[in-house]
Amino acid sequence: MSTPLLDTLKTPDDLRQLPESQLRQVADELRTETISAVSVTGGHLGAGLGVVELTVALHYVFDTPRDRVIWDVGHQAYPHKILTGRRDRIRTLRQADGLSGFTKRQESEYDPFGAAHSSTSISAGLGMAVARDLEGGKNNVIAVIGDGAMSAGMAYEAMNNAGAMHSRLIVILNDNDMSIAPPTGAMSSYLARLVSGGAYRGLRETAKQLAKKLPKFIYEKAQRAEEFARGFWTGGTMFEELGFYYVGPIDGHNLDHLLPILKNVRDSETGPILVHVVTKKGKGYAPAEEAADKYHGVVTFDVVTGAQTKAKANAPAYTKVFGESLAKEARNDDKIVAVTAAMPTGTGIDLFGKEFPTRTFDVGIAEQHAVTFAAGMATEGYKPFCAIYSTFLQRAYDQVVHDVAIQNLPVRFALDRAGLVGADGPTHAGSFDVAYLGCLPNMVVMAAADEAELVHMVATAAAYDSGPIAFRYPRGEGVGVDMPEQGVPLAIGRGRVVKEGSRIAILSLGTRLSEALKAAEELEARGLSTTVADARFAKPLDEELILRLARDHEVLITVEEGSIGGFGSYVLQLLADKGALDRGTLKARSLVLPDLYIDQDKPDRMYAKAGLDAAGIVTKVFEALGQEETRKVRA
Repeated sequence: MSTPLLDTLKTPDDLRQLPESQLRQVADELRTETISAVSVTGGHLGAGLGVVELTVALHYVFDTPRDRVIWDVGHQAYPHKILTGRRDRIRTLRQADGLSGFTKRQESEYDPFGAAHSSTSISAGLGMAVARDLEGGKNNVIAVIGDGAMSAGMAYEAMNNAGAMHSRLIVILNDNDMSIAPPTGAMSSYLARLVSGGAYRGLRETAKQLAKKLPKFIYEKAQRAEEFARGFWTGGTMFEELGFYYVGPIDGHNLDHLLPILKNVRDSETGPILVHVVTKKGKGYAPAEEAADKYHGVVTFDVVTGAQTKAKANAPAYTKVFGESLAKEARNDDKIVAVTAAMPTGTGIDLFGKEFPTRTFDVGIAEQHAVTFAAGMATEGYKPFCAIYSTFLQRAYDQVVHDVAIQNLPVRFALDRAGLVGADGPTHAGSFDVAYLGCLPNMVVMAAADEAELVHMVATAAAYDSGPIAFRYPRGEGVGVDMPEQGVPLAIGRGRVVKEGSRIAILSLGTRLSEALKAAEELEARGLSTTVADARFAKPLDEELILRLARDHEVLITVEEGSIGGFGSYVLQLLADKGALDRGTLKARSLVLPDLYIDQDKPDRMYAKAGLDAAGIVTKVFEALGQEETRKVRA
């Protein structure tokens, strides 16, 4: 039995030694390997399967890593990782100490730019291309961007800039949703090869020079006629208007079409070029092709059947609780509307949308627009719930400040994926929202300690019309508490005491409350009477509760799933301003995420590394008490 070709390929240099006739076999083996690996690790499958042939063709035609290939978002980069020296680690994808689920500069020289949020590739690629030109270099820069990512304004900002600069940049538009192009075939492929070839471009340039010698009105008409004719056949008029030379659409699974066109583009000396490639998400794996989401994101699964492993849920997921709670509130309030930025399933808005389709708005990958769109609805008396991952809301911070907070508009921000998120790693961690929202005048910031609290916070946000309000909650399951039938609005800026003690006080914001209670049990077992309180609000603070805890306890520990500059900082500021630290007997400490990016792992392990589990809380208490007190307690 012959050795699989993939086994002989350590780097793309090896791939480029093969005859073109063997690339089909390489692609088939690469697809099989990708399916096998993701069945073990879970991750993003459909997008990678859709670009297998494109991945092979790019690394075959271009001189990577000297030529830069930037994969937008990175969901589709697993086959790329296999071909670029990481096959032996591909089954560590998204695992502790393993490969990232996205491209990562620290991981490989074949990853020239880290990507996890979408629509950055063209901007980054243009920066690389301009830097190359300044250095007098000749290498190619290729940005591969999906049709979904092209819905973001940043992609068009970059294309507009690239078209104006005329820098040599190649953009591959991976159209896997048939959202722009009609079905492609032999004629479209022939035309694409024709217009991408040197002969056509040379003839076109000669004709341009001759036409310039004609009277101006004739030249302009001729120019428009040529662009119209080419746009009519290829559909690239929009990209041409942005200054890109358009090639396509072409079949992204046909290597006989891809290879000659990519070679023509590689050898071109003209300014920015856009190659429109049509692919099929999940290509080559029947369960993925037949699934509604094309297996965009999967857990581990059986390769033969495609059946995904389903862990038994001990409690409802926070995302589901939010979606169902919002729908309940909307049944009694027809002013409630929901806005999401291309993440209806990820945020739970799909559950709301099934019941209220005309009150649900998915604006695409456009977080900036989503926030200002919601602000516009708020001016007209509607109650928009803008559901965006904490990490994605960072992209719309200016809009949160200027379009919402300064105008004091009652936009409700539902921040999913607060805190550490596990396999997606630092790019998707909701680490900074308490800090970046809490500093804004007019903003109310809540954090749910459990799934029941989330229900009440949805009700609180629905009832609050005095300005913007945000509530945050993590990825994954709740903690298993009894669920209320209906949410009850909370008193703004009021926390709650969950357990009364006398010497140690632990003040928790968010879902670290369960770990705070575990820590209290251990401290009680060591003779330290402990109070545990749930702050509920990072802003406004429950000043009465905090000052009482400071007055009546020797140690006050704040705990949060966020960065420095957030809840703990607000509490310490309050204590300093009110003189609670002046008496010298209070030992106040803050537990926050460390000042570093924590790589992917199981969430509980990540929190343990961060010192935000029960053991970390207990350790912080003993540090505050000091060595002598610690010895007394342990004795």
